[in-house]
Amino acid sequence: MTALRTLTFLSLIGFSTSQTSDCSYYDLLNYLNMTESNTVLQIMRPVKSWTNSTLVQLDMFLLGILEVEEKSQTIATHIWLYMSWTNEFLTWNSSDFCGIEEITLPKSLLWIPDVRINEDVSDTGSIQESLLVTVNSSGWMYTSGRQRLTYTCSLDLMMFPFDTQSCNITFSTMSSNEKTIKLGTFNSDNVLNKVSAEAMVTMGEWELKSLITFNGSKARNRLRYMVTMERKPMLYVINLIVPLFFFLILDLASFFISEARGEKLSFKVTILLSISVLLLILQDMLPSTEKSLPMIATYCAGVFALVGISVLEAMLVTFLIDLDCYCGKKAHEAHEDIQLQTGDVTESAEAEETGQVKEDRCYLPEYCDLLKLILDEVRAVRGEAGRQYKENKKRGCYRRLAEITDYVFFVLYFSTCALFLAFMYLVWIAKVI
Repeated sequence: MTALRTLTFLSLIGFSTSQTSDCSYYDLLNYLNMTESNTVLQIMRPVKSWTNSTLVQLDMFLLGILEVEEKSQTIATHIWLYMSWTNEFLTWNSSDFCGIEEITLPKSLLWIPDVRINEDVSDTGSIQESLLVTVNSSGWMYTSGRQRLTYTCSLDLMMFPFDTQSCNITFSTMSSNEKTIKLGTFNSDNVLNKVSAEAMVTMGEWELKSLITFNGSKARNRLRYMVTMERKPMLYVINLIVPLFFFLILDLASFFISEARGEKLSFKVTILLSISVLLLILQDMLPSTEKSLPMIATYCAGVFALVGISVLEAMLVTFLIDLDCYCGKKAHEAHEDIQLQTGDVTESAEAEETGQVKEDRCYLPEYCDLLKLILDEVRAVRGEAGRQYKENKKRGCYRRLAEITDYVFFVLYFSTCALFLAFMYLVWIAKVI
């Protein structure tokens, strides 16, 4: 009877000791054969049958849109990656180990899917991956990490700055095919969009519109995220579009400036130089490899061309006015010369008529008639010169031509500017709507 009690007591002690020891992580690791170096778990895909494929679930959450480089066609973002898969060798019954449901292990001890981003051009220093991986009792494993992702994207800048960009971020395995590893997502697109919108820290001049996942039926070892974002155009409207519009209005208003002192031409040249400065600013924004000319570039080039043609017209009008002044000056000088010449002839003729001619009148009557004819011709030439001078001075043919040219050009220029601006703004408004 005493021996039976002793045996029962020892059994209770052993059971208590065994139950206490099974509550430690060390016993769980010993059960999982993780206390010693196990290279099989590090290098082999964790499946009990090689025909079984491993489903790797990748959730990407967008935490910030940091920078968009139009010239280099790259986008810098801040993302959070959540990756999970199943290890068929790391399973246990949680009730055997005091209810331990999960355990955290170093990544260096386990097999990790070699998933990479195809469009990634960021450096390794921007990746903040966790060195640990969490395993639960069913063998389901997950890990997470943050990264400043810089990736390439073919930006369509046709409607800049009212553009919407859709860029792809493709996850794929480096050394596996669709038969061994399949990629998918853990959460739906609605959850990904909602979490990204709530966790978004900064977007700069962009606004996130949607985050959609695509998993092709043929290449299941690829997972593609399509990030759609829309630019906030207000800054470019204030700095580029509105100033160019006012420069064009100022150029139209310059037609009311007088051409007398040449201020109109200098004012137009100043406007043209101001537009060229804005074109230099735009050149630093847009890439030179763009196949089709963006609308903003067309807008700037159109305004520059219109103002340039207006400058040429102002130069032509100024030339005609200067030519009219030159011709008027020459006519005035010619009139003064005629007056001097006719005056001398008249004085000499009158002197001869009053003096010597009177003495010889009775002797040479034929000379008196000739002298009268000469005086009549001189008076006629002087009268005709005076009449022509007064007529040219009154009419100003080159000045009238300049005025007509300026008026006709203003009407055509105003109509062209109105049509050009209406076309550009209708295209932009239609794109925005």
